[in-house]
Amino acid sequence: MATRFEFAPDELVMEEVRKGTASYREIVLHNDDVNTFDHVIRSLVEVCEHDPIQAEQCAWIVHNNGKCSVKRGSYEQLEARCDALQLRGLAAEIQ
Repeated sequence: MATRFEFAPDELVMEEVRKGTASYREIVLHNDDVNTFDHVIRSLVEVCEHDPIQAEQCAWIVHNNGKCSVKRGSYEQLEARCDALQLRGLAAEIQ
């Protein structure tokens, strides 16, 4: 059974942007020679709530460009997701 994470809605981030109070960050996923496309896609669907097509596109961007921004939000919104990606063996960081 997939674990469901609790995060603040993206609308809160957009409101912070409108007010000028946002500390806007993003999770960047880096390429590696270890993880399969299927594992990366499944992880993005489960952790970042991507749809399968979006997750596959991100996986190809990572493969071809070396990295890809996979989720945006405040640090507080991204920290648990980034940790979950790292626990799955993916090279992810918050920038």
